[in-house]
Amino acid sequence: MGAMPFHAAARAPLTGISSMATRQLLAELTMAYAQHSGQAVNIASVGGVDAAKRVQARERFDVVVLASDAIAKLITEGHLRADSRVDLVHSGVAVAVRSGSPQPDIASEDAVRQAVLAASTLSYSTGPSGVALARLFDQWGIAREVQNRIVTAPPGVPVGSLVASGEAELGFQQLSELIHLEGITIVGSLPSAIQITTTFSGAIATACTRVADVRALLDFMASPETAAAKMRQGMQPA
Repeated sequence: MGAMPFHAAARAPLTGISSMATRQLLAELTMAYAQHSGQAVNIASVGGVDAAKRVQARERFDVVVLASDAIAKLITEGHLRADSRVDLVHSGVAVAVRSGSPQPDIASEDAVRQAVLAASTLSYSTGPSGVALARLFDQWGIAREVQNRIVTAPPGVPVGSLVASGEAELGFQQLSELIHLEGITIVGSLPSAIQITTTFSGAIATACTRVADVRALLDFMASPETAAAKMRQGMQPA
């Protein structure tokens, strides 16, 4: 990534909160930003629902990175600056099984439906992709049939870890949250007809007193030079 002007490194770190889906990406981007600008950034990554609750409870952060609908809600509630929202990445859902297990066919919508019906247990996140998947099961007319097979991952716990441990036979989660886990095989991404894409956005907290500093950070994270890192983490630049 290209050099950026170096400012005094003695400034206090910027603080932020994000959901788990962007944890690895933000760790990489904030490290690069610190190296090039001298500005340290500390972002806590937790379950998306918990992150939003902490912002709503007026915990102090400079920057918030969450799914775009959560960011929009926090802006409406007055917790984030409406003029500061920046879309950063698009993130799709993939399917995983335990390492060594047979890999189901997921090449089409019908194949995924059959794989879900054939699984003894399955798991998906409590975030936006999980909500969309539950809606899909309802559209397919199988929600009631599979509801007792669903293993719910606690907020902040990767679905892939439940797959790796054998608690869930089939796991659905954003690719970015699966690619670094051991003990699982990623079967592939959902087919385009039913792919669930979440856009993650960043915004500045209303109470932030370092608006210009955070704008510079968000500008960097949205810049073309971060595209390779985003794709390396299983996402697409927004």
